[in-house]
Amino acid sequence: MLFIKDLESGYGPMQVLWKPSLQVKKGTITALLGPNGVGKSTLLSTVLGSVEPWGGKIHYKGEDVTSAPTHKKVEMGLALVPEGKHLFPNMSVYENLAMGAYLKKALVHKDESIELVYSLFPRLKERSKQLAGSLSGGEQQMVTIGRALMTKPQLIMLDEPSQGLAPLLVQLVFETIEKMKEEIGLTILLVEQNADAALNASDYVYILHEGMIKAEGKPDDIKGSPDIREAYLGI
Repeated sequence: MLFIKDLESGYGPMQVLWKPSLQVKKGTITALLGPNGVGKSTLLSTVLGSVEPWGGKIHYKGEDVTSAPTHKKVEMGLALVPEGKHLFPNMSVYENLAMGAYLKKALVHKDESIELVYSLFPRLKERSKQLAGSLSGGEQQMVTIGRALMTKPQLIMLDEPSQGLAPLLVQLVFETIEKMKEEIGLTILLVEQNADAALNASDYVYILHEGMIKAEGKPDDIKGSPDIREAYLGI
C-alpha cells in the first residue's frame, strides 16, 4: 500500500534520511523503531509532504506521490498523528474531533465517524462536552488519534502515540491500535519508543538508525536477535 524507496530528506543543509527503503502492506501494522533522533519522525513528515523529499520515491496505492502536496495525500487517505498533543484546548472534545472532518468526503460521514471514534474510545463520549485542555494526557492522545480518524484515512501514521503515558494507558492505546486494524481495516505505520509494546502489536518491523534501515523482519525475529535488541532498541 505504501512503498518508500531510497528516500532522502532533511532540514536546511542537514541531511537526516540516507536512502531508507520500506513498505507497508495493506491491513498490517508496520513498526519503525530506533533510538531518538535517528530520523523516524522526519520519515513520516517526508511521506506526508510537510518535509520536502530530496530524492527517492514514495508510492501510495500504486501511485507515485513523491512530489504530491500534503492535501492531495490526505484526500487519498493518508493521515499522520504527530508526536505530542496538537489540540485546541479551549474547544470541546466533540469540536476538536469535528475539526478533523474538513474534507468533503469526510464531512458527509461526520456523524458516522464520530460514533466510530466513540466506539474505539468510550471515554471520549463521556467527555464530549469537556474542554480538551482539561483532559488527562492519555485522553488528549485519544482525541488526537480520533481527530485523524475523522479524515476517513486508509493508512494512518502514528508518531510516538504512547509518549508520556502511564503503563495502563500505554496498554489501552495499543489495544486501540490493534482494534483500528482488526475492526476498521486500517493500515498503520507506527513510530514508537516503547519497543516492547510495538513489537507485540506489529506484523513487521524496520529498525532505523542514523537515517538508514539497519534491520528488518517479523517481530519474533527482532525479539530473537540479541544483537539488534542491544544495539538499536536498548531491550
